[in-house]
Amino acid sequence: MKSLSIREVRSEMPRLEEILASEGELVITRGGRPIARLLPARTEAKPPSNAKLRSRMKRLTEGSEASVRHDRDER
Repeated sequence: MKSLSIREVRSEMPRLEEILASEGELVITRGGRPIARLLPARTEAKPPSNAKLRSRMKRLTEGSEASVRHDRDER
């Protein structure tokens, strides 16, 4: 964890990504008191796969239009 004043953050802005990568966390201070904490964004998690969801669903034996028609006829 690294601590920088607001003035230092403004001057180090071009290197901010590099600082976060090496330190993991950055505390921004004003007058020696912490006012904010910066953390790197999490990019490790993959979005869920729709292919896995589809593979777990059972296949329909008839088309969706037949299911809709059957549902409408029952009303």
